[in-house]
This record gives sequence, structure tokens and C-alpha cells, in this order.
Amino acid sequence: MANTAGSTRLSYITFKTKHANLYSITLVTILCTIFYLAGMWQHSPGAIRAATSPSSILTSVPCSSTSAKASTNLNLDFSAHHQAPDPPPTLARVTYIPPCDPKYVENVPCEDTHRSLKFDRDRLIYRERHCPEKTELLKCRVPAPHGYTVPFRWPESRQFAWYANVPHKELTVEKKNQNWVRFQGDRFSFPGGGTMFPRGADAYIDDIGKLINLKDGSIRTAIDTGCGVASWGAYLMSRNILAVSFAPRDTHEAQVQFALERGVPALIGVMASIRLPYPSRAFDMAHCSRCLIPWGQYDGLYLIEVDRVLRPGGYWILSGPPVNWESHWKGWNRTTEDLKSEQNGIETIARSLCWKKLIQKKDLAIWQKPTNHVHCIANRRVFKKPRFCKAQDPDMAWYTKMETCLTPLPEVSNIKEIAGGQLTKWPERLNAIPPRVNRGAVDGVTAEMFREDTALWKKRVTYYKSVDYQLAQPGRYRNLLDMNAYLGGFAAALVDDPLWVMNTVPVEAKINTLGVIYERGLIGTYQNWCEAMSTYPRTYDLIHADSIFSLYKDRCEMEDVLLEMDRILRPEGSVIIRDDVDILVKIKSITDGMEWEGRIADHENGPRQREKILFANKKYWTAPAPDQNQGTHTAR
Repeated sequence: MANTAGSTRLSYITFKTKHANLYSITLVTILCTIFYLAGMWQHSPGAIRAATSPSSILTSVPCSSTSAKASTNLNLDFSAHHQAPDPPPTLARVTYIPPCDPKYVENVPCEDTHRSLKFDRDRLIYRERHCPEKTELLKCRVPAPHGYTVPFRWPESRQFAWYANVPHKELTVEKKNQNWVRFQGDRFSFPGGGTMFPRGADAYIDDIGKLINLKDGSIRTAIDTGCGVASWGAYLMSRNILAVSFAPRDTHEAQVQFALERGVPALIGVMASIRLPYPSRAFDMAHCSRCLIPWGQYDGLYLIEVDRVLRPGGYWILSGPPVNWESHWKGWNRTTEDLKSEQNGIETIARSLCWKKLIQKKDLAIWQKPTNHVHCIANRRVFKKPRFCKAQDPDMAWYTKMETCLTPLPEVSNIKEIAGGQLTKWPERLNAIPPRVNRGAVDGVTAEMFREDTALWKKRVTYYKSVDYQLAQPGRYRNLLDMNAYLGGFAAALVDDPLWVMNTVPVEAKINTLGVIYERGLIGTYQNWCEAMSTYPRTYDLIHADSIFSLYKDRCEMEDVLLEMDRILRPEGSVIIRDDVDILVKIKSITDGMEWEGRIADHENGPRQREKILFANKKYWTAPAPDQNQGTHTAR
């Protein structure tokens, strides 16, 4: 009985406990439901609040289609209501930069013909670079001439240029019988002729090709001194030879401008008292066709400079006076004695440089630089001059004075070794490890770094083309500029496109890499971007600037660098600027004032990178027509 009573009591207690738990759960559920509905009523719009009032909760909710439709159209507010207010945005000030007076359409600040008259005329020093003071800098945008038209595309541009773009007919008169350039209606045509190649540059180059090998890839880079309209360089391109052409801004008005308009690499320059802006051992071939440079004067100063920039085993080609003077002396209006003396002088200087005269055939003479200086050091007992230069950086070439001393080649271990290292033939040369890198001659650059940089720029250019569709369109851009080229990776990644890149290495860069760029079979020049470039307005279709504004941050005004970019950029041309995001925001505020259209895009590796990329385009606009108000500019 006791056990039975105990079991009954335990069952009762368990039953009571279960009921108590059930009551608690039910009570909690009812309270939660009431508080939830009360919360909805308190934070809902008036119409909803009425529908969910306590009285309506106790009544049945109709399930009509109207009610269902209303419930699906509720606009619920999910935004946070406890945010701190945003700080006021800091707006970048956009200052409008006005157009310059139309008289500046061909402004070349460091090659100004009026400023040049202040300088010495001896040895054409007055035609060298003479840049304006900071207070003289223009704070305006250089206009294109009225009627400016986007240039012809390559290869048609080799034959034609619009008159409105280069409105100068002087050469069509002065060089009428030499087939340099002709004027036809609204355009110029370029027959390809020259003073010493009346049959055309193509036939002239074929003649050179019969004397030295232009086809096996051993000759890739060339320099044309006193280039005229650069027909020699224009027709070398079909042979995979890339020439830098230069000529002074002189009485032959616009010859370099014609070259650039044709889509041929060219710079304004002169051989006077300072070195050419190229590193030593840069070019496989140098050329002078009646370039009027006094090679035999000033103790051979100018041939010594050619020797500096020629690679070991490189060629110097001369046509025109005094070559073949026996046949031409009457037409040159000079005496036989004078011409013979000039030729003897050139021959003597060439021998003193240890050059070998390979051949002279009709109007062509070709010399070859030695592959090393083993014999040349020995024969200094015969040739007392020029002496070898001492304590000199052969690659320093920015306002560096020429010297009448011979630039020594790197040492070799035997007479058959090529000084500085053997160059691979083109096109393998482009991606082969450059000899300067292999020898450890470039501080901080190894073969592995070179390979990584090449791969990096292939990736970056692919990204650029995905953003700038015009860059991806073959033929849209012809003349390109890389303002901070480093190892030339940007240009190398574009080598299969029908374009060329002028690779500039800033003189302020920590490492001088221009020699590496030339050893890759590319071209370039030195430049200080606090100064104007030695080129005409509207030279380039696209300008690439990698970290250039970080480099010049404390050296010169950002606005001045951007105005120089605007000066040398063609209407409807493009700009790609890579830099820190804070710098790009400042750049964007200035380019907005210059009326460029642009946007800042993420780094190719994604938005988490501080480095960003500004893609911008210069609008088409020109100077007004001569009979219009100067404040009116043509745009489209």
C-alpha cells in the first residue's frame, strides 16, 4: 500500500509540474505576440497602424484580394535610425584654365625662336634648348590651329598630312626639286624624296641594304641627324628598324612637325655644344644625308658624339658633301680643293676613333665602330687625340657638355669579345635579358626583376585595353609617349600594334634605365618634366604617366606638368595616369578645369590598392577662325 500511495503521489506531482510548464510557455508566447504586434503598430505608417490596432487584432482579418494586394505593396523602412551624421564633404576646387591666344598654336617653350636670339650663334648654340623662367610659363591651354583635323592613320599618314594641321608651305617651294613635300589642295603629300635620294627613300634604303645587312635583325635602332621630313626613318619602319630623327627649329620651318604628323618618331634637336639626349651605345646605325653638320671641325667633336651613342660594331652612314665630290662639286658650288680637304678631315677623325671604313660606293660612304677598344688603346701612341675620357658617366646626357675625348667602351677579356655584351637580334632582343642587366651595370635591377616587369606590363596593358577601347583598336593611336618608362615594359607590351612609343626616363629618376630600353630595341630620350619637351604641340595620340606626379611632387607645380601634357597631346587624344589616389584626386580637379573628360578607375588588382588609374580624353577644340572673336573657340 505504501508503495502504491507513493507512486500515486509522484504521478500527481509530475502531472502538476507538466501543467505548470505548459502554462508558463503559453503565457510567454502570448506576451511575446502582444509586444511584437504593439511594436509593429508603433513604428508603422498610419494606414497600417489602423489595420493592426488592438481592436482589429481581436477580430478576424478578412482575406480578400484587396487586402492581399495592399499587404504586398507595403514600403517597409529598413534603414538605420541611429547613425552619426556624415562629415561635410571636402570639395576639390575646380579652376577653369583658359585657352591661350591663337598666336601660341605652335608654341615650343624651350625652342622659342625669339628667346634663342639672346644666345651665342657660334656652333649654333642659340638653337639649343633654352627654357623660360618660371615666371614666363604660360598658364593657359595651347590651341590647335583653326580647321585642325585628326591625322591620317598609318600607313596612309606616311604619304599625307592635312595642311590645316601644319600650315607651312615653305618647304614645298624651297625643296621643290628634291621631292621632300608637295602641296595638293587641302593636304601635303610626301613622295619620299630627299636631297641625296631623288628616287625616293625606299630605293635609297635598298642601296644601303646592298652594302650592310638590314634584314637579319642585327640593326634595330637608328638615329637620323638633320632629318628633313624624316622620310628615311619613315621607310625604315617597314624593315623593322626604328629610327629617332632630329633637326633644329630653323629656317626649314616645321620639318620635325611634318615628321610627327606623318607618324614618325622625331624630336627637335641640334648638334651644338651639349650631348644628344641619349645614353651611350644606344644606336645600331647613325645616318647623315647632307645634314650640313661640320663633321671635320672643332677637333672632331660631333663625330666623337656619334661614337658615344653608337653601339660597338655600329655603322655610320654619310651621303652628300663631301662624299663623291668628284661628281658633284660643280652642283655644290664649291671648289675641288675645299671638298677634298673636308673629306680628308673626316677620314682622319674616323681613323682616330678607330672606325673602319667599310665601303664608299657612289654617293654612299659607310664606317663601322670597333666592337671593343683593345686595338684603340694600343694605337693611342699613333693618335694622340682624342684621348680617352676619364671620370665621366657616358650615359649622362641632359645639358651635359660635349667633350673632345673618346668615350671608353667596357673592358673585355679578349679581342673577339664585344664590349658591353652581345645584343640578341630583333625580335628576340625585345624580351631577352639586356646586357646591361646581365652585367649588373644597372643598380638594383636583376634578370628576374626584368622578367617580372615584362610580365607585369603585359597584364597592365591588357587591363588598359579593357577600359580604353580605343587603345584596343589597332591603328587608333600612332604616336605614344611614356613619361616614366623605367625598363620599357609599357612599350614592349604594345610592340605588335601599329604604333611607336617614345620612352622617356626622367633625369630625376633614381636609376638611369634608358640604356636598357635601347638594348631591348626600343627608343627614348631623357627629360626633366619641370621643363617643356623638345617637340611641337599636338605630337602624341596617347600619353602614359606612371607615378610621374609622385616623382615631381616637391619639384614643380602639378598644373605646369599637366599643361605641358595638354600642349603635346592631340585633340581627342588620351591620357593614362597611374598614381596614389590622393594625388589623382588633385590631378582630376585640374584636368576638369582643362576640360578633359576623365574618370578614376581601380587598380588592375582591385579596389583595395591605393594606386588608382585616371583615364582621360582631351576634347576637340581649336583656335577661332581669323575673322572670329578670340574668345570663341571651335569645339565638337
